[in-house]
Amino acid sequence: MRERFGSLVPVELAPGVPATLVIGYRTALAILNDLDRFPTDARKWETSVPADCPVLPAMQYRPSASRTTGYAHTRLRKVVTAALDEVDLHSVNTIVERLAAPLINTFCTTGSAELATQYSAPIAFAVINDLLGCPPAISEKAAAGVAAIYDGSNAQEGNRAFEEALLELIQFKRATPGTDITTGLLRHGGALDDDEILQQLVLFYGIGVEPVQALITTALFRLLTDERFGGGVIGGALSTRDALDDVLFEDPPTANISFSYPRQPIMLDGGWLPAHQPVVVSIAGCNTDPEIASGDRTGNRAHLAWGAGPHACPATSLGYSIAQCAIDQLLDALPELELAVPADELQWRPGPIQRALVALPVTFQPSPPLPVL
Repeated sequence: MRERFGSLVPVELAPGVPATLVIGYRTALAILNDLDRFPTDARKWETSVPADCPVLPAMQYRPSASRTTGYAHTRLRKVVTAALDEVDLHSVNTIVERLAAPLINTFCTTGSAELATQYSAPIAFAVINDLLGCPPAISEKAAAGVAAIYDGSNAQEGNRAFEEALLELIQFKRATPGTDITTGLLRHGGALDDDEILQQLVLFYGIGVEPVQALITTALFRLLTDERFGGGVIGGALSTRDALDDVLFEDPPTANISFSYPRQPIMLDGGWLPAHQPVVVSIAGCNTDPEIASGDRTGNRAHLAWGAGPHACPATSLGYSIAQCAIDQLLDALPELELAVPADELQWRPGPIQRALVALPVTFQPSPPLPVL
């Protein structure tokens, strides 16, 4: 792509859905920091695609901090940031530890496990539910909807089920407030209506569950297969954070997630970007731009996995904490993990947005159950 097109690549996100894929790091930074020319409001574009477009649920306009520009963005992001500021990161580690032990106990005595479905996905899901104050009956519906949206399988129905579940959560927290993010959104967002509160919750579930579980799984895969990390992390030469950042450079869970829609044709890097047509920052493509991708990147966090500019993820520290603590808990309990199949036999999940392993089968020396907090 770089040899043929440079930093801007014409693509189709789905049959008959044209877009421009950005694979140049510095070009991406310029776009992400220019909301005036590259707004994230998709409403004009939505009129050009059919209602059953498979990528529409992941890209459509929402009154959320990530899909608005100008005053609307400032107003909504202020509420999200205020709710996040009340989260104690030390307590997050305690939550992860409390939830990790019962999960590890379901397989630690057997000598084998499939970590994507038996550990990474349930730990990410459980932690986000705990932080949002979401009861199991509602969270199960939300999880099924998120999975359908990211996979592109029956995305429209997944989106409907997801939003219905979150409306249930809002009603539940109004009746039963607590010390959780949902209650914080309701308290700080007194001027927001139910749909606006719902769409902020969409952010937490959409970014906090699927991408975080993919990050945990891929980092574990890296630890088990890459000599730079396998012995280094366990032996103390490198930190789990270094392994996470390596994944965020090489295999970011949301490989193509940043969408903008120019209001008028724009000349950029020697080519024209059409008005109201998606400009998609390929986080994976930009991170591997040769201009920044050479040399040892240990300790380098210049990747775009958390975004950049006014729409940069406000929960970066929270995401790191969940993933790092989840991995450390597993490695402390089962330090002799080994991949159960050749690495080249592992499969990646389909979909234009994400980068996630279907499964991560491992073997290990059976271990007695952990004490449950």
